[in-house]
Amino acid sequence: MNHRRWRSGLRLVALMAALLAALGATGAWAQGAEGEVTLGMSAPFTGVAKELGLQLRNGLEVAFAVANEAGGVHGRRLRLLPYDDRADPARTLIAMNELKKKSVLAVIGSVSTSTAEIAVSFANEKRLLFFGALSGAGVLRNDPPDRHVFNFRPSCAEETAAIIRYLVDVRRIDVANIAVFAQDDSFGESGFDGVAKALRRYRSDAGRILRVGYKRNTAEVDEAVKAIKRAGGRVKAVVLVATYKPAARFIEKLRDAGADLIFASVSLVGPNELAEELSQLGPSYADGVIVTQVVPNPSAQASAIIKYREQLKRFAPGENPGFLSLEGWLVGRLFIEGLDRAGLAPTTDTVIDALESIHGLDLGIGVPLTFGPSEHQASHKIWGTVMDGKGAFSAIDLE
Repeated sequence: MNHRRWRSGLRLVALMAALLAALGATGAWAQGAEGEVTLGMSAPFTGVAKELGLQLRNGLEVAFAVANEAGGVHGRRLRLLPYDDRADPARTLIAMNELKKKSVLAVIGSVSTSTAEIAVSFANEKRLLFFGALSGAGVLRNDPPDRHVFNFRPSCAEETAAIIRYLVDVRRIDVANIAVFAQDDSFGESGFDGVAKALRRYRSDAGRILRVGYKRNTAEVDEAVKAIKRAGGRVKAVVLVATYKPAARFIEKLRDAGADLIFASVSLVGPNELAEELSQLGPSYADGVIVTQVVPNPSAQASAIIKYREQLKRFAPGENPGFLSLEGWLVGRLFIEGLDRAGLAPTTDTVIDALESIHGLDLGIGVPLTFGPSEHQASHKIWGTVMDGKGAFSAIDLE
């Protein structure tokens, strides 16, 4: 026997064992089948908020399909493992535990603030990367940022601040004439807090803001509508911090009552879904409804948006372009960039370090995307849009 070759073989075995042990100790990349990197997703795919999860998932899967067709990331295919949490925090905790057992590299594209609070706590405790949630909550944006939490989108406070500036400075609505329609949970609370903070700039007392709402995962808006009616002429504009079904129901009932109000919503409503709900009722319901956006209009002619539409048509035939699937596509591409920079054998820590190395990344949307050790939110850009009677969106200047 060649003892030199035998000793060399032993060294190779020992080296491989050490490498595998190191990967296991630091949160190694997840492999389902050979050559796969598995990513988890906990989001609503059934229930009243299902379109939010479905559209975000569409965009992610298109981005991953494009990468896989090109050979994957360093030769490894990307696989998305989705769990339906129905926007229920209790189900989210179950989903996060299941995904952790599957050894996913990251949980990506979660939906809703109330579920994100559960998921973030779990991710921080278990050292699991939590990336690109559809939530503007402050709990995802601590200062300094949690090491394992990264966001693509601006915060809800940034969106509501943009809405208040537009209503007061551009539309000349008195601060006393602005009300808030918000979901009765942490999502609605974060939106209301953002409105209150923005109004303090105009020396307005947050305690005087008329706040109405509804219970999460319902469209029970009758009490909220009655409260707006009772306020009479005091209310001229309403900031919506809601999902699309209750938001559409709220607008419908007030339009039917003859209320001449400006409705302005944050993007978490599900813009295209809200537009579809309202336009089906008739042109008077959708016309003039304002929605802030965290991505460009999916019908824009920017190079990246054209590429998105082409890839959506190819890999998700029958799906219409939309703000949420575009956001999912951008979240997917941003994560792929970090994964690519992490090298041949990515771990949780090396992917985080790679993400923090992204500075001024140009994905073709007109806004450079940046992370860093003290910056885990890639974008701070807010776009303004308004619907016409058919539910089509056009740009408005928020300043």
